[in-house]
Amino acid sequence: MRECFKCEGLWLDVASFEKICADREQQSAVLGGASPAPIHPVSDTNKISYVPCPECSQLMNRINFARCSGVIVDVCKGHGTWFDRDELTRIVEFIRAGGLEAARDKERVQLEEARRQLELERRKPAGSLSSFAAFDDDHRLTGIASARGLLKILLE
Repeated sequence: MRECFKCEGLWLDVASFEKICADREQQSAVLGGASPAPIHPVSDTNKISYVPCPECSQLMNRINFARCSGVIVDVCKGHGTWFDRDELTRIVEFIRAGGLEAARDKERVQLEEARRQLELERRKPAGSLSSFAAFDDDHRLTGIASARGLLKILLE
């Protein structure tokens, strides 16, 4: 864990962040150590900037945590996550309010629907029109195989 005292940002490696997401005791530590109100106002510019990973110096991706939390964090998949001031606290509050479970349930429902659609597509007679009608059989099989692979990865 690294902290920037100037901007009050925080860098967590992948394992540390996963532990916080999974462990209520770790979450309590984050909430208990929440930053006090700033003495100087934090500038809230709408300028989006990509920051480099402190480990590999590559620009990190900006993602909405759990795709629905409203907390945009900077992530280097191999090394960790950068949290601007109070973002980690907001994520822990999101998790404790059940947001992570709700996001996972929603994703599970979407995957199940995709699985049903693939099964319906697979069962259609070869001559019938389908949503894949514009593609030849090779493209259809490749698309179905790719979707199955994605479902397998996401459901494991």
